[in-house]
Amino acid sequence: MSSRVYVLAQFKPKEGKEAELFEVLKALEPDAYREEGCVQYRVTRQIDHPSATRNDYPIVFNEIWRDADAWAAHGRRKQIQDFFTSQVQADTGIVEDALVTAYTDESVDFDAPVFV
Repeated sequence: MSSRVYVLAQFKPKEGKEAELFEVLKALEPDAYREEGCVQYRVTRQIDHPSATRNDYPIVFNEIWRDADAWAAHGRRKQIQDFFTSQVQADTGIVEDALVTAYTDESVDFDAPVFV
């Protein structure tokens, strides 16, 4: 059974704040990679491409965590909580909206082996 958690943290910056937000988020990467359960933590920026559709969330963190506990521990870090408090929740922040979703790579009816 795979225990990995795949996370997409999508951000919609306030008008004129996209470049600044990208840099603020990029600054979170080094410490996240130091976390024991972090497999991948990469901030990305939406690009124009004929095979893609644009949306209102042009900046996305693509995260992979060892398991749900590792992801939860990441969310309890002061640096991450401070970012959400100052940039997402505060009226003076540079984020208009954020959408965080988590995924698994297992099918609903995965027949996981049982080890005894």
